Amino acid sequence: MRTNEATSVLPIIAGVLAESSGRLGAAGAALIGLIGAVTGGRALARASGRSAPGTDDAAANSQRGDAVAMVLGAVGIVVGGIFVVTADGGLGTGNGLGGAIVAMVLGLIATILGGLARARRRVPA
Repeated sequence: MRTNEATSVLPIIAGVLAESSGRLGAAGAALIGLIGAVTGGRALARASGRSAPGTDDAAANSQRGDAVAMVLGAVGIVVGGIFVVTADGGLGTGNGLGGAIVAMVLGLIATILGGLARARRRVPA
């Protein structure tokens, strides 16, 4: 079997549009972290009283928002960490390392925003 230089390089470098399981999983984890960050930002805005009038229908909605943000943030951090640990190569190899790092950062942001929203919502008795 004859090989040339082009075929020996292809398995090492992933194509731009190639979707591997690492890339898909890391992108899913980043999406979870992004949803958590957006939810945390909205919950923080509601807890700070910066939401538009009539958009916040109940205080329970704010409670769910900060809890959802913190849970999704934790999931993003854990799943992103799993993909960082199991990535075989570096950035650009198609193993999802870049997406996993983004997922961990977004998960951390979501957790912080959810915690801030929860802390601002509590009123001393």
